[in-house]
Amino acid sequence: MITFIRNIFIIPELRKRVLFTFFLLAVYRMGSQIYTPGINIEALARFVEMSKDTLFGFIDMFSGQNMSKMTIFAIGIMPYISASIILQLLQVVWPYLERISKEGELGKKKITQYTRYGTVFIAVIQSFGIAILLEGLNPDGIPVVLNPGWGFKLLTVLTMTTGTMFIMWLGEKITDKGIGNGISLIIMIGIIARLPQAIGLEFISRLEQQGGGLVAFLVELLIMFVVFMATILLVQGTRRIPVQYAKRIVGNKQYGGVRQYIPLKVNAAGVMPIIFAQAFMFIPITVAGFAKADTASGFAAVFSNPVGFWYNFTNAMLIILFTYFYTAITVNPTQMAEDMKKNGGFIPGVKPGRKTAEFLDTVMSRITLPGSFFLAVVAIMPAFAMMANVNPSFARFFGGTSLLILVGVILDTLQQIESHLLMRHYDGLTKTGRIKGRTGSAAAI
Repeated sequence: MITFIRNIFIIPELRKRVLFTFFLLAVYRMGSQIYTPGINIEALARFVEMSKDTLFGFIDMFSGQNMSKMTIFAIGIMPYISASIILQLLQVVWPYLERISKEGELGKKKITQYTRYGTVFIAVIQSFGIAILLEGLNPDGIPVVLNPGWGFKLLTVLTMTTGTMFIMWLGEKITDKGIGNGISLIIMIGIIARLPQAIGLEFISRLEQQGGGLVAFLVELLIMFVVFMATILLVQGTRRIPVQYAKRIVGNKQYGGVRQYIPLKVNAAGVMPIIFAQAFMFIPITVAGFAKADTASGFAAVFSNPVGFWYNFTNAMLIILFTYFYTAITVNPTQMAEDMKKNGGFIPGVKPGRKTAEFLDTVMSRITLPGSFFLAVVAIMPAFAMMANVNPSFARFFGGTSLLILVGVILDTLQQIESHLLMRHYDGLTKTGRIKGRTGSAAAI
């Protein structure tokens, strides 16, 4: 590990990229301490304490606690993620976007530009909605907004939309001139910022309140390490499909005639099924919280207990369904078969064209089943941790969205660093094997 870190700073280009990435991430964290004007911080803190188990708390996770503080980065990068998902889904049903996406680098730039426009639109809508919500909050008789009115609304929209666009700019700069995927790193740094505090609270609670002492705390860390290893297996798991390419003679050179592999990922949908499922699960709680109706609260009571059976069972079923749904959208066996046929490739024992597409679709369906079940187990692991009296803030790192994002982003970043080192004949992080990076646009999210 020491040699690996030393090699990073030996290569001038890699050193500049790493330091540039750290600098922009530090700028992001400094911006996370600047509050939106016109907010009563004490009243906001009371509201946040009452809303931490609702959809508000779920969105706050992606904003790196900026939402709970109502900083200039309050809505975070979520508008960009939403715009990216919408554009990705539209490419499946809108022939115009589908045609653009196949135009290579020029098409990619157009899709990126449309994503930026969508980000601005969504950010304006979300920030305006937040401004209206804040003006209506009055926890314990103390208003959250000091001077409500159109002035506060316009200032909030301008501040939060600008903050989102600035975060998007930081992410794109990290991707272009830094190391790793910028948007993913910004999400990860917001999540991992909670880890030291969560570990500290769990350590103190084990020594003072919950009991068990240092031994119980060390056992928890060991279990977390095992869960991390299992999650890495899920993220890295692939089914390699052999592809044979026919020989071609171009001039005096021979091309093709070699066997390659198509790596079909066990978890091709990434973290998106958990995001969709948890968003659905928080809707009844959020509606009940704002409605304050007895019937709504009674209905939401079943889904307000994160360690309850029905809550976790419904969450797991939604994750399995969304895994199949999102995999069907992001992985196109027909397109893969057509591209393979155009390049003179074929799967041994399978006819090119429609038969190849059917074969790939069958393989994806088979490997997605265990992948979806494994993903559902990882998602409900925090519930088992809380059943074992683990502090809720620390239990979130035993699985769910936080764990998958941390593992995926770290592996992707290490793979890029290792590629730079191996390209310049330096040893990578591991002496045997290679760190496999993730594929697909959704993996970055």
